[in-house]
Amino acid sequence: MSKILVTGATGNVGSHVVSQLAAAGLDMRAFARRPERVQAGVEVVQGDLTAPETLEPALKDVESVFLLWPGFTTGNAAEAVERIAEHARRVVYLSALMPGSEDAAGHYGEIEGLIRRSGLGWTFLRPGGFAANTLGWADQVRQGVVRWPYGQASRALIHEKDIAAVAVHVLTSAGHNGAAYAMTGPAELTQAEQVRLIGEAVGREVRWEEQPPEEARERLLAAWGDEAFVQSALKAWESFVEHPERATDTVRRLLGRPALSFRQWAEDHVADFR
Repeated sequence: MSKILVTGATGNVGSHVVSQLAAAGLDMRAFARRPERVQAGVEVVQGDLTAPETLEPALKDVESVFLLWPGFTTGNAAEAVERIAEHARRVVYLSALMPGSEDAAGHYGEIEGLIRRSGLGWTFLRPGGFAANTLGWADQVRQGVVRWPYGQASRALIHEKDIAAVAVHVLTSAGHNGAAYAMTGPAELTQAEQVRLIGEAVGREVRWEEQPPEEARERLLAAWGDEAFVQSALKAWESFVEHPERATDTVRRLLGRPALSFRQWAEDHVADFR
């Protein structure tokens, strides 16, 4: 098998893709802005996807690419995909689900379009909500109260280890060309239930306190700085109250085992909440 390039190699998902490929003894290379953060013993090239020229040395002798595009805009994405297509044969792209659909959301769909037109073989991974996004509550969990909007918004959050495991499976096996996999965790949970399970994992009661959406908007705008993204997030949470994100069986079908539960995720991240 020819070399696999892993972009986003130090992130929540990419770091697990790197570790799982390395554990399997596969020929791989990491691509990262901060190469010192890549696990020891892994070949790494420093670079940034938004500066596509830095991809050139990373793509030498590469057949397959795990692509995780940084940020929420598509600037320079066309050039990056073109450079990948000049060297590699296929790409596994970490996309995202549109709420209420199995299609790609927002700029993820734009990048999917670039890949479809590139001539590369492709597989799209479209996870729904990431369990890791609840790490944004960590400070409030430590205080014993999470104040947030739409406590009854229900999603089937997926463990980042499962996303990575599916990526590795697709990168190292046949039969996935042209597939788009909608991926979730095994069960729907409201945000209030997620907070309760985090509290159980850390060993103390953590209460949910409903926050008015407009108050949340101001707080999130100050934290995130992108009004369009804040509005999109609030709209999605509101939609998940009446129309929960339904669990898929993709992880089970592809890996032959159940998806990891949110309880398991919380137990894996106890140190992050203490």
